[in-house]
Amino acid sequence: MNYSSCELCPRRCLADRQTSLGFCRCGVLPKVARAALHLWEEPCISGRRGSGTVFFSGCTLKCCFCQNYAISSEGVGKEITPRRLGDIFLELEEKGAHNINLVTPTQYLPSILSALDLVRHRLTVPVVYNCGGYERTETIQMLDGYVDIYLPDLKYRSSSLSARYSAAPDYFLCASQAIPAMIRQVGAPVISEKEGYPLMERGVIIRHMVLPGQKEDSKALLSWVRDALPQGSFLISILSQYTPFFRSGEFPEINRRITTYEYQQVVDYAVELGLTEGFMQKKSSAREEYTPPFDLEGV
Repeated sequence: MNYSSCELCPRRCLADRQTSLGFCRCGVLPKVARAALHLWEEPCISGRRGSGTVFFSGCTLKCCFCQNYAISSEGVGKEITPRRLGDIFLELEEKGAHNINLVTPTQYLPSILSALDLVRHRLTVPVVYNCGGYERTETIQMLDGYVDIYLPDLKYRSSSLSARYSAAPDYFLCASQAIPAMIRQVGAPVISEKEGYPLMERGVIIRHMVLPGQKEDSKALLSWVRDALPQGSFLISILSQYTPFFRSGEFPEINRRITTYEYQQVVDYAVELGLTEGFMQKKSSAREEYTPPFDLEGV
């Protein structure tokens, strides 16, 4: 896959991104809005020193509630070369990053692989692929040997919800194929305590953010996870951090934070299903200040 007839994401818009923009509104040079240590991922990703997060601009989804809308939809960021991107990876490791965390990277995958080819013989920390779950299995295959940890969202079971809120009616169809491919590629979670606290070295963490009024869809997703994925092959992370952002006001039913009752209902259901290996959030996580500043730090 390349940029000349783009098929990197499930939309397969076939744009020649050397001369025009595709659905993601991205060109061929990776645009980065921030590259810094980040302490607000799951504990085994952030550790004590932080995850070396690289926030890429653009996105293959159009989530109306996106917390990172400044970069996903408004184009904040700076275009850099693959050489500079590789240097950023090394700089983050030198600052003490426990891993290199690629946030919404799919639209720049050829450039990211070029950057990793330049420096991965010098990297000693895992590479994390932090994505929305809306991926092609062919794209996941391209990442074999490059990625150690997958951190995908699993947003919706209902195609009507994914169409309404993310402009992706085929979201579950794609995510339900991509996530098993990730698990097959990197295997069961491997967590070490070499530094005196648990750090993930390899594996998959599936994230699900509970949406206001949609706890039944969350339960349907969790039922699929229990039935479709091998026990012990992943960790689950149930997020309470939903905050009305961006275009949430256009959808009154989600223009509020979730309640403690809604979140606890989903967590209790996960426990009932036996999905107990993973993480849950405190309700205090639903705060705007947890969104990092996209100020070109480290770029």
